Amino acid sequence: MWSWKSNLFIIWIGQFIAMMGMSMVVPFLPLYIRELGLNDHQQIARWSGFVFSGPFLFSFVLVPVWGFLGDRYGRKLMVIRALFGLAIAQILIGLSQNVYHLLFGRIIQGMVSGFIPASMVLVSSTTPKEKTGYALGLLQTATSGGTVLGPFVGGFLSDHIGIRPIFFITASLCFISALLVIFKVYEKREIKTESDTKLKDNYKYVLKSQKLRLIFLLIVLVQISIAVNQPLFALYVETLSIDRRFIGSIAGLLYGIMGVFTMIGSPMWGKLNEKYEANHSLAIAASVAGISYFFHFFIYNPFLLGFVRAILGLALGGLLPVLYTLVSLNSPIERRGGIMGIASSAQILGNMLGPSLSGMLASQFGIRPVFFISGIILLIIANVSQKKIK
Repeated sequence: MWSWKSNLFIIWIGQFIAMMGMSMVVPFLPLYIRELGLNDHQQIARWSGFVFSGPFLFSFVLVPVWGFLGDRYGRKLMVIRALFGLAIAQILIGLSQNVYHLLFGRIIQGMVSGFIPASMVLVSSTTPKEKTGYALGLLQTATSGGTVLGPFVGGFLSDHIGIRPIFFITASLCFISALLVIFKVYEKREIKTESDTKLKDNYKYVLKSQKLRLIFLLIVLVQISIAVNQPLFALYVETLSIDRRFIGSIAGLLYGIMGVFTMIGSPMWGKLNEKYEANHSLAIAASVAGISYFFHFFIYNPFLLGFVRAILGLALGGLLPVLYTLVSLNSPIERRGGIMGIASSAQILGNMLGPSLSGMLASQFGIRPVFFISGIILLIIANVSQKKIK
């Protein structure tokens, strides 16, 4: 017999598998670019920025469109569409013969994106109202868990079978997830016809609120500070005192450490917000994260870097969650969902801008200074949040 719990369970599995598959390849795209024929570090850094930011440009524009179509034709259909689209995009990326093919595949990936928002809406629409918070919170662990585990698995596979086959493995995982949703998830069709006016009113409300405008700007800046160094991380690991035969495994391990401690840090900061004002927590978290990024500039020992990445992960757990809390606290309840959706678009914008800046900054100043720039951005955020947000 169908129940909302079975829906949640299947979507959790599908999301975990898909997110693990997608995150298996992200840290190693610069190494894949090298395999496609580029050898100059500046060119690799520049193209890494383009390849990382390509999907976000189109997802920023099209995610609201997919959401609108989901309201009209069904959220389950949008989840299936996104998973099959992601699988096809990974196949195209795996078949790339040059960086232009790779960029095209990543753009296709961005155009068909919207899997996570679609799955969240599907879960919330099939879950009793009093259980929605629990269900969405549990679903978030699938995203976090898959994102953390992916780099570990991807690093191991890249060292043993190469990078290119990982894209086909990821495509297979996305196909499996889509089939699980098709045959195991039930959606009661309730077609809604809502006017576009509500969406426009939410944007107007945000633009009129000085505090919300500042919070949204901080969301963009936080995401830029995180995303600006992600395309360069595998190249950065190459500068450490390590055995080059295991670059993929070490990069995956160091990349994943941050994710594990981000998961640990998020509930910790949530408890602190119950005792202290959220802006104070944000200022502390941003300061610690900024200092951690500064240390990246000086460190060459992988073990010491692992410790710093753990501290960084704990601090990052108190950035975006706290900012989303501030968005919620400063939004009227009747508009909260729509305004939170706009906040998600701000995060996508940061994801889009960060990798683009990454390539330009690395080509001008080198790889290590980019981490220093992330630290400066975060210290500015700490100062602004302490003084301007109450």
